[in-house]
Amino acid sequence: MGINPTSPESYFPGRFKDKVLLITGAAAGSIGGCTAIRAAKEGAKVACVDIKENELQATVDEINKLGGDSISVIADVSKPAEAERIVTETINKFGKLDLALNAAGVMDGNDPTKPQDFEKQGELLPSNIHNASDEYWLKVFETNVHGVFYSMRAELNQMLKQSNGGAIVNIGSIAGLTGLPGNCAYSASKHAVIGLTRNAAIDYAAHNIRINSVNMAQTDTPMVFRAYEYVKWMQEKGKGSSMAGAKSQSLLQIADENHRGSTPWEQAAIILFLLSDDAANMTGANLATDGGWTTY
Repeated sequence: MGINPTSPESYFPGRFKDKVLLITGAAAGSIGGCTAIRAAKEGAKVACVDIKENELQATVDEINKLGGDSISVIADVSKPAEAERIVTETINKFGKLDLALNAAGVMDGNDPTKPQDFEKQGELLPSNIHNASDEYWLKVFETNVHGVFYSMRAELNQMLKQSNGGAIVNIGSIAGLTGLPGNCAYSASKHAVIGLTRNAAIDYAAHNIRINSVNMAQTDTPMVFRAYEYVKWMQEKGKGSSMAGAKSQSLLQIADENHRGSTPWEQAAIILFLLSDDAANMTGANLATDGGWTTY
């Protein structure tokens, strides 16, 4: 039998009334985008950030259609000045910052705003260590590690200035909890995200700022679909793919007759719990929101 996914229509009215939430990586269809839409339904004012202009605007348009309050900020969080600017624009619009989700991330070194060209972009594609180019390694780290660090630094400075506590969730991956075949930069970068999360939880608990992370397996997002295209292309070329590991499904995928992965709405539900007062006693947690992937 199938396991029913979290409904995109589910929400708790008023849970985030009068709260201001900043989300990086908020393009339509992504975990950040779905979190932004549900948070707005629950009363949050949402600053939506992404490098993909059209997809970001689609998220904001959906929020506005639902009667929510949001702004779009085109920014590249891998640049420290841009990370500072997104907080500044959030404050200019909403006057404060209560909550943050750092969801901006990449799986390879390609420009996520452009179509993939596997023939020409080989040096930027997922790789094991001995074949990895400097550019692939650095590009993944610029977004996944530097971007999270720069974003957290700007967010925490604002929260400390306000002296009213807060909550932050970082998006990690099962690749930060275990190894991941064929993508050394992504795996290492997500381990770094977990390290930043743990360190920040310790440093800011006394300021009533909670910091946690979510770590998912296969989730139906544009980034994962891009990875599927790469694996398929490698197989068609007869090259195989080092990303196609021995384990390909979580426990819940195996149990489900359709073998579905997680939906971004399911991840959004857990993220919003962690940002809510219901998770008041949780900090430094790196939750495996992975359908049981890391259980076996």
